[in-house]
Amino acid sequence: MALRLTVNGEARSLEVDGDTPLLWVVRDELGLKGTKFGCGAGLCGACTVHLNGQPVRSCSTPVEMAAGAEVTTIEGLSEGGQLHALQQAWIDHNVPQCGYCQSGQIMSAAHLLANNPTPSRDDIVAAMTGNLCRCGTYSRIVAAVESVAGTAGSAEKEGA
Repeated sequence: MALRLTVNGEARSLEVDGDTPLLWVVRDELGLKGTKFGCGAGLCGACTVHLNGQPVRSCSTPVEMAAGAEVTTIEGLSEGGQLHALQQAWIDHNVPQCGYCQSGQIMSAAHLLANNPTPSRDDIVAAMTGNLCRCGTYSRIVAAVESVAGTAGSAEKEGA
């Protein structure tokens, strides 16, 4: 199947089966290895990318759903050689241990901040719930997102 989509701002034409998971097209056909395979069932969030600005699990999203759409991967968050603020916050807060889930975590956090630039701690926790981290760095993930949002310590400020 001939397919056209835009990946990280670049128009791409591919010849792939329409039911091929978007994850494998991104990784194998386009060579963008930042998006990870985790569970293969859309449950862990390691494969999260944005499809027309919405987070999707690329392991369970057929590539035909991306036809004519804009796909953003972790590689597409940085601009002009500069890390996205969330990518830098992940470094500053020493978030990753094994690092495997982190691209999906960052993509979910980027979607949250694009739609809610000043989320509360509860908003952050709710938005990140679908992304699993086997190393358990959840408190550092929340701290990194808060630092970008400028809401660090907001629970204490609100008297929570």
